[in-house]
Amino acid sequence: MRNPRDIIKRPVISERSMGLLEENKYTFYVDPKANKLEIKHAIQELFNVTVVNVNTMNVKGKTKRVGRFVGKTPNRKKAIVTLKEGDKIEVFEGV
Repeated sequence: MRNPRDIIKRPVISERSMGLLEENKYTFYVDPKANKLEIKHAIQELFNVTVVNVNTMNVKGKTKRVGRFVGKTPNRKKAIVTLKEGDKIEVFEGV
């Protein structure tokens, strides 16, 4: 297994992800090559919680334009992690 800090990149702070906190679901950007089992073990090891379910999605990068120059934002992988009832991740509680 890889290092958990290489798998979990950063939390997603958005209006939708904050709404999911009420259902005990947390959203993270993860390594695009990580599978659901690796994500589950990384979250459990980093935050000492019990993961019930992991849903993943690949987010395609958008095309951006500045004047005549065209670029693209990077592709990302997002994971929505459902925790056992009663478990919380303290990183999100202050937001």
